[in-house]
Amino acid sequence: MAEQTPDKKAWWEKASVLLQSSSGLITAITVAIIGMIGTNYLKERELAETQSRERLQAAETNVRIYTELMSKREEAESALRKDMFVSIIQSFLRPASASLDEKVLNIELLSYNFHESLNLKPLFVYLEKEISRSKDSERGDYLDRLHKVAVEITRKQMLVLESAGQKVDRIVDFEALRNTPGGIPIDGATLTVDSIQREFSLVVIEADAKTKEMKLRLEIRTPMDSARVETNSAEFWVGFYDFPMIDNTRLSNDQRCSVVINAFDTESADITLAYFPGSYASLKEKPYYQEVVQKLMKTNATFGAGSK
Repeated sequence: MAEQTPDKKAWWEKASVLLQSSSGLITAITVAIIGMIGTNYLKERELAETQSRERLQAAETNVRIYTELMSKREEAESALRKDMFVSIIQSFLRPASASLDEKVLNIELLSYNFHESLNLKPLFVYLEKEISRSKDSERGDYLDRLHKVAVEITRKQMLVLESAGQKVDRIVDFEALRNTPGGIPIDGATLTVDSIQREFSLVVIEADAKTKEMKLRLEIRTPMDSARVETNSAEFWVGFYDFPMIDNTRLSNDQRCSVVINAFDTESADITLAYFPGSYASLKEKPYYQEVVQKLMKTNATFGAGSK
């Protein structure tokens, strides 16, 4: 094998020295670049975490301020409603101190502001009788106003209940009722709320044209399994002063159903059956303890299944 020439050998020695010095420089540059990148990443991460904490703190502050404002607003509204209620109810407790016009106005105010929590039917019936007995020339207008506010309250409550549950409308033929002793059956309906299906059937037993009320028999069948059916039945009178959030039939699983009259004339009546969750009933209607426990167990089971 031929020996390397002195010039070629010197070139290789210079190249080796140059590569050794360059590798150290490249390593130093690489370490510096990696350090800069790491430092920038840590700074950006710290900045992002700081901004996230600031946003979270701002959101918590906004929620706290909003909650405090809403709480103060509710306290102010409650105080106002309390004063309004006391002022209105006193006109009925001191009958000699208020005219019929004032009493009708007061029941309008009472109805529009407290219809979801108070059973106002006794006041409506009492005032209707008082107006009917009076010799006031405006008594026809007073009765119309009384009827109008009752229809409006029923309409408002039904809009809420229909949005949370289901309803069915039916027409009652009074001629058929007069010709059928024992009452006439109304077309039934199958409704479902919160995955619970129930079969509703109605029988109109009689109608009172003077008071514009009807006596009904309601039957609800709830299939429990392939061999068992839960049956509920009720017989009651319903009129324009029976509001669905207040006057309703309690069902299992904290549910309710109610029948309301939308229109009533000499030939027929327009009625609606509503099926809805019990949480939409009036504030005075509290669920039974057993129903509350069942709901809590159902909620825990749902969360437990979702966490698996």
